[in-house]
Amino acid sequence: MAVTVCASPAAAVAGVQDGSTVLIGGFGMAGMPVALIEALIDQGARELTVVSNNAGNGDTGLAALLAARRVRKVVCSFPRQADSWVFEGLHRAGEVKLDLVPQGTLAERMRAAGAGIGAFFCPTGVGTPLAEGRETREIDGRTHVLEYALRGDVALIGAHKADRVGNLVYRKTARNFGPVMATAATTTVVQVSQVVEVGELDPESVVTPGIYVDRVVVA
Repeated sequence: MAVTVCASPAAAVAGVQDGSTVLIGGFGMAGMPVALIEALIDQGARELTVVSNNAGNGDTGLAALLAARRVRKVVCSFPRQADSWVFEGLHRAGEVKLDLVPQGTLAERMRAAGAGIGAFFCPTGVGTPLAEGRETREIDGRTHVLEYALRGDVALIGAHKADRVGNLVYRKTARNFGPVMATAATTTVVQVSQVVEVGELDPESVVTPGIYVDRVVVA
């Protein structure tokens, strides 16, 4: 499928449906595709399940999406910090649900989805409330808990550059969850600082091959 280079963030998020599971890249604000999130707010999709490392910072990006009452549930590994007041207020009021997942497990669940793996056993979380009611198995003398692959209808991620067939390179820590999210979503939308011609990216520097990318926008 050909990659579409969109004229605007609004065009890039067109068609996101109510009730979608949306994977949103970023480690805090590092690598968060703020322009795509703002376009999603304007687009109007509701009852979203958002998968991200954090549950929003300050009043921008993911926090703004939460404040607009567009999110039904957040799946994340780090929901609370000094500037996560939007999520905390909504969660305490019972207006948004939380599924807390250890950070490495969160990344591996998405990687598994991209690799076609339905589920896997992991020792993280065993003996804590996160494992209550879950299937466990002893492997090599250690208890593991069953974790299911985590797929998205849409992934909104940030990258540094793309070429016109969708190959992506990232900049330092802004890379974070982008590569695994790109593989785990039905539709991957990428905010970049520049789109270059095919052949201008060093093949050895490409992290996400264009086969995983559907839409690109410069923002």
